[in-house]
Amino acid sequence: MEPLTAPDDHFTIELTRDQALVLSDWLDHMIGTADFDDLVNRDRAVWSSLHTISGALETSLAEIFMPDYRDRLGAARRRLLEDLGDF
Repeated sequence: MEPLTAPDDHFTIELTRDQALVLSDWLDHMIGTADFDDLVNRDRAVWSSLHTISGALETSLAEIFMPDYRDRLGAARRRLLEDLGDF
């Protein structure tokens, strides 16, 4: 039997800048809303991952502080939707 993964092991997820920007904006709008918080509170352990992801995005994306943020976000959304096609 293989040993269980150690709790301090790390897992890496790679996102494009567009994906990161759109996800960051979505999390910013969703976290703190009653519906989202009620859903996540069904398994409170999920908050750990959500806060880590949200914090990493916030500290890595200079775009969120730029005056043309909304334009950049809109362009990122359009590119991602084009890539998705008829998903």
